[in-house]
Amino acid sequence: MHLENLPFNYEEAVAVLLFVIGFCMLLFSRNLIKKVIGLDIMDSGVFLLLADRGYIAGRTAPIIVDGVTDMSRYVNPIPAGLVLTGIVVSVSVSAVMLSLTVRIYKTYRTLDVDKLYMMISHKKKRRDRR
Repeated sequence: MHLENLPFNYEEAVAVLLFVIGFCMLLFSRNLIKKVIGLDIMDSGVFLLLADRGYIAGRTAPIIVDGVTDMSRYVNPIPAGLVLTGIVVSVSVSAVMLSLTVRIYKTYRTLDVDKLYMMISHKKKRRDRR
């Protein structure tokens, strides 16, 4: 992405911004729920970039009724399929991560990563002494 084309590529700029925001949440947040939300925001940035790259102005969806006459009229369907598959995988991963987060909270009564690390390492040290 070149900076001189930035006013024309605002979709790409927003996609990169979403990815960076999600990555920062994933990297700097200590709360597990915020980390899951950060990963979802990163996914949204990737999906937006794929959808933007797959769209070509003036072309239609590749729904062929009467046989193929001119392939140049259609948009490539692979990016849309990747985005839809990615959304399904993202929702599934988020659901599993949130369910594990609930289990962690029920067990340790905290979602702070540092506190969890201390509790788990303390529990492991006690177990190793036995």
